[in-house]
Amino acid sequence: MVAVHKRQITNKHRFIGFALIALVVYILSNIVDEWRSFQGATVAVYVVAIASIILLTGYSGQISLGHGALLAVGAYSAAIAQINFKLPLLLCFVVAVIATSLFGALLGAAAARLSGPYLAGTTLALAVGLPSIANQFSILGGEQGISFDVGWPPMSFGAEFTQYKWFFWIATLAALISMWWVQNILRSRYGRTWRAVKTNEVAAELSGINIGRSKVLAFTVSSGIAGLAGALLAMTTNNVSPSVFPLALSFSLATGAVLSGVNTLGGVIIGSVALVAIPEIASLVADRWSGSESVATLLPDLIVSALLILTVFLAPKGPIEKLRSRHSK
Repeated sequence: MVAVHKRQITNKHRFIGFALIALVVYILSNIVDEWRSFQGATVAVYVVAIASIILLTGYSGQISLGHGALLAVGAYSAAIAQINFKLPLLLCFVVAVIATSLFGALLGAAAARLSGPYLAGTTLALAVGLPSIANQFSILGGEQGISFDVGWPPMSFGAEFTQYKWFFWIATLAALISMWWVQNILRSRYGRTWRAVKTNEVAAELSGINIGRSKVLAFTVSSGIAGLAGALLAMTTNNVSPSVFPLALSFSLATGAVLSGVNTLGGVIIGSVALVAIPEIASLVADRWSGSESVATLLPDLIVSALLILTVFLAPKGPIEKLRSRHSK
């Protein structure tokens, strides 16, 4: 009874926290300009994408360096569903999640026997080869890609409700729902099973856990979430093409997961904001100190690398876990 009561209190606190975040987002969307609304939508997209990596790597122990490819699968699925079947926006997102989950299940089944650098290399190869694969099918639009147009916001929202604000609302709502769902599944028996497999596969197997099935399920769930992030990213760019999902995107998401703390969802917003803020900071620094276009191009990667190294050395489990460990002392 005590455990159930504590769980109910925790769920209540989480619901209040999510409601407060939604309220803050609503207030911000009425204050910020178009560019900040676009950045806010991008942050929300990264929240969903990084959460999918944390679920896969932080909780089930499977390393992925090619999550950008899974985002691409979701984006292409949503765009094809809209273009060929004229599905409404919500169903396009559902198609993206289902299609990417199925793709992830196949990939997870093939990679279930792999671990460590072998699994990371397999997912990396997928991210490298995806642009070439996309160029082979006319239905995917080649280098130019295909469009994913979510349309203008409802007229009932008023003439001042812009499209970027519409993106901001949709992406944020999707991020809040995704985080709520991910937190609940990680607290369920599935999450406990994944943590057991990550901690000690032999002990987990001796306790009756099917290791292969558990890994495939984790890969499937993570892929579905990544597919949703891909559809959201396609929404903000209004385009689905190989250039939107380069190899650099996979590395950026992996870096964002490390900055967030790959073992906890608590810091996911930190990594997401960092990925959006770093290019702007780099541009300001380059304009102020050099004015060189090459410096502005290279500086974001340098800042990301420096932050990654500092995080690994100073807070390997992430800043949130670092703060928690200090409070517990």
